[in-house]
Amino acid sequence: MKSKLMNMLEARKGEIVQIRRHLHENPELSFKEEKTAQYIIDFYKGKDVSIQTNVGNGLGIIVTIEGGKPGKTIGLRADFDALPITEEAEVPFRSKNEGVMHACGHDGHTAYLLVLADCINELKDSLSGTIKIIHQHAEETPPGGAKSMMESGALDELDAVFGIHLFPSHPAGVVGYRGGYSMAGRTYFKLAIKGVGGHGSSPYMANDAIVAGAHFVTAVQTVISRRLNPFDMGVVTIGSFDGKGSFNVIKGRIEIEGDVRYMTAETQQLIDKEIHRIVKGIETEFDVQCELTYVPDYPPLYNDPELTEFVKNSLESMNDKEIKKVVEFPVFSGSEDFSYYAEKIPGCFFYIGCKPKGVEKAYFNHHPKFDIDEDALLIASKSVAQVVCRFYEWN
Repeated sequence: MKSKLMNMLEARKGEIVQIRRHLHENPELSFKEEKTAQYIIDFYKGKDVSIQTNVGNGLGIIVTIEGGKPGKTIGLRADFDALPITEEAEVPFRSKNEGVMHACGHDGHTAYLLVLADCINELKDSLSGTIKIIHQHAEETPPGGAKSMMESGALDELDAVFGIHLFPSHPAGVVGYRGGYSMAGRTYFKLAIKGVGGHGSSPYMANDAIVAGAHFVTAVQTVISRRLNPFDMGVVTIGSFDGKGSFNVIKGRIEIEGDVRYMTAETQQLIDKEIHRIVKGIETEFDVQCELTYVPDYPPLYNDPELTEFVKNSLESMNDKEIKKVVEFPVFSGSEDFSYYAEKIPGCFFYIGCKPKGVEKAYFNHHPKFDIDEDALLIASKSVAQVVCRFYEWN
């Protein structure tokens, strides 16, 4: 089955690229991916598969491919939402939707998985098990799509789940892996501070919310520098300080927004506790009222070590001219809601290099000039195909 599958994928490389370009031209934001979801559904029409639509809290799609023989059930996941970014990449298939862009490679994720799923389906009589193709909506915007798709119960029978992400940190031909905690969890927070407004000439008659907010901005950084073990990873970012007003008016209310990143649940709990403690202290010290919104978005991504070792060994044994190197990637402080699958199911989320040819330092994901080497799409499909085939040999 494996050699047939690889040959089929090579023959359909142009189709994978064509699908990716179509999706790139027509990006849609999280929870609003109606046309993209319909495109995916239409792709499977007339094929001998089972399709579930509107799975979870949005437009999630699960396509089930039943093998010709009994065996384990695995999931293959790709996301399909885009970002609120105005595209600046100089490509002939630029986004047609102003202010929306596939700046994170989800168009490529969907394109490779559509064609791979179709090829697997054509060979399913040789498959000893079941494959669930997970086309997931809304990865970019919390609460995301993965959590609700897991909660739907449609994936309860999975024995393992796999996913990939395109990253331009490495050239096409490099595939990366990381066992254990691999990507950071994330929490969103917003702090509203209410004091008493007044005239700039009479601060004693007011209660300056900006001063209290400025103290919070400084104090919250001590959580990382003075409360966190220096061998653990944690980040607190203040992304917005809304205190704009007149130069001679003391502000009575301000809002601060930011996020927290961490690599373990223990670090998450420590930072959570310390930020709440600081907010209570500010209320007392500055005699202000604080309203803290503190919402964990995505947990840390934990790649099952045994499954990751299996993926590494499978990729190293491919002997494929296009896959030049399999390397261990460093821990990455970005977040990914694939973590919700891997919380409940043994999972491995690995990485596909896609740095454009002739570029020394590529624009990274979420940049308005983000672009990929489209050769990486075939590498993604063949890498996941290898993992699928070896998994059923392994089991």
